[in-house]
Amino acid sequence: MSTQPTERVAEQRSSRPPSGGLTSLAGWRRRAGQPVWARPALFALTAAAGFAYAWNATGNLEIYYAAGVRSMSMSWHDFFFASFDPAGTITLDKLPGAFWVQALSVRVFGVHAWALVAPQVVEGMASVLVLYRVVRRLAGPAAGILTAVVFVLSPATVALNRGNVPDTLMILLLLLAADATVRATITGRLRSLIWAGVLVGFAFQAKMIEAWLVLPALAVCYLLAAHGGRRQQMVRLGLGGLVAVAVSLSWMLVVTLWPASDRPYVDGSHDNSAFSQVFVYNGLGRLDQPSPNQLLTRSIGLRLNSPPPGWDRLLTGALGRDTGWLIPAVLIALLAYVATSRSSSRLARAGTALWGIWLIVLLVTFSVSGEVNSYYAAALSPPIAALLGTALVLAWERRTDPRARGISAVAVAASCGYAVWLLPASGVGTVAGLLEAEIVLGVAALMLLVIAAGTTISKAAIVLATVAMLVVPAAASASVVNNALGPFDTPFEHQPAWKLARALGAIGRQTEVLLAPLELAKRLQPDLMATQTAAVAAPFIYDSGQEVLPIGGYTGTIPEPTLSALKAMIARGDFHLVIQAPVVSDPRLEWVAHDCLPLRPAAESSPTPGRLRFAVYYCGPNSLP
Repeated sequence: MSTQPTERVAEQRSSRPPSGGLTSLAGWRRRAGQPVWARPALFALTAAAGFAYAWNATGNLEIYYAAGVRSMSMSWHDFFFASFDPAGTITLDKLPGAFWVQALSVRVFGVHAWALVAPQVVEGMASVLVLYRVVRRLAGPAAGILTAVVFVLSPATVALNRGNVPDTLMILLLLLAADATVRATITGRLRSLIWAGVLVGFAFQAKMIEAWLVLPALAVCYLLAAHGGRRQQMVRLGLGGLVAVAVSLSWMLVVTLWPASDRPYVDGSHDNSAFSQVFVYNGLGRLDQPSPNQLLTRSIGLRLNSPPPGWDRLLTGALGRDTGWLIPAVLIALLAYVATSRSSSRLARAGTALWGIWLIVLLVTFSVSGEVNSYYAAALSPPIAALLGTALVLAWERRTDPRARGISAVAVAASCGYAVWLLPASGVGTVAGLLEAEIVLGVAALMLLVIAAGTTISKAAIVLATVAMLVVPAAASASVVNNALGPFDTPFEHQPAWKLARALGAIGRQTEVLLAPLELAKRLQPDLMATQTAAVAAPFIYDSGQEVLPIGGYTGTIPEPTLSALKAMIARGDFHLVIQAPVVSDPRLEWVAHDCLPLRPAAESSPTPGRLRFAVYYCGPNSLP
């Protein structure tokens, strides 16, 4: 007898509000098909996540994005085209989806760090709720709650949601797309699958090609458990895919068709093309070409090191401490799922495919990409949490089976041993006694799993195994919050890396001292100044809201403005001052260095070794040929 009608009826019943009504206490505490403790536990976890994401988080702004958001909030033209600077000369070097949300927040609440961080806090909290719902539909409420626990304790997710980078919105939208796909799988509704395509398109607007990496997982999930024949499934998947592509490319098509003279230049491209920005600069170019950050640091004379590509990139060093803690245990669980898939239900196989393919595709992509920022790893948290949360429920249900306990013992040994190896002896926010506690918990859990014969001991073994695997990620997340870290930080990072991140962040705050003399020097000119790269212009735009012309876009290599346009702006009196590196090779900057008047800064009594220095030039009428 087929289980499809039963699954469909259960889904329809679970979507109805309880008889007590949504405003009653019973309605708040329980939904049909869920135990009484599920919703209170979920809301408690969501509140804890909100606290972790919001507490002392306003010092983690990515100032380049923050400047663009302020510019976008100043006019609807700049808003739509994601203009980096108030005058709308060049766009941000990313698609605008996530920044639209932030710009609306700034437009409503004013220019404040909270207005930029709050959307990510809300989106992160919503991700907890949606992830629970997806896993509950596939594996039940207990698995959903444990998944939410693991997700909330993920250091990469906590760090990501304490800033203003776009990955938070992408993850939420992809989880909503997974929820719509599972709903289409259970109910057979085409509109749910179409909605999943729309949501993937929205996620593309937030983080571009990375959103498409989850499409294989959604497709296989649907094919494994959806109603209807294979032909009908493929036709429906094709429709959903077409919708995803259409929504993904919609903004790019509008920008392409819009007259170039009436919109900002598209940063990240050398031909003013949104398609080049997305598919080359932010896409395939990341595999074998210098990243935007590498191009930027070369332009301004700074060198930053990042972990090289390799199979172990996400398992060692800073990236390992960000998200790697549970990867060994999750891979073991995934292998166990695949080995026993024939005896599993269709929904269970669909869930394994959804989370397993999501995890593997991203693991491979991040391992071979040219450069990976630490916050990228947060996209791994949903599949890691879902696979582990479901595995813990299965281990509990089969706790008296020696084979299940054996698999649990292997997972615990791998997870705890890896955590002991990965924990640094020192670093920012290291917890005294954590290493010893992990060893004791791991050994105790293994002993109970091996000797467990009765029901009580086997229950204690699974509980202790869960604690042993989660205690280090929990401590790492607590350290992130306690030390006010953000997306570009990792737990227990070495002091030099932490100091460098703080120094780069402090550049934005130096504008508070520099703005007054700069505004005095500009006199009656409409623009504050021009700078080499948008990254140098960003703190001045964010703090003042005035136009600072970014020469060369984010990386300093983009042909906007041209040399003739730069000369025309100076001759017209748009600005006097130009800030750039002392040694340059760009023809535009070479012309500034040769034809403008250098302003000598006051000599430093004790120069800081390795400090990034800039030259300041006055480009007035007397300095022009």
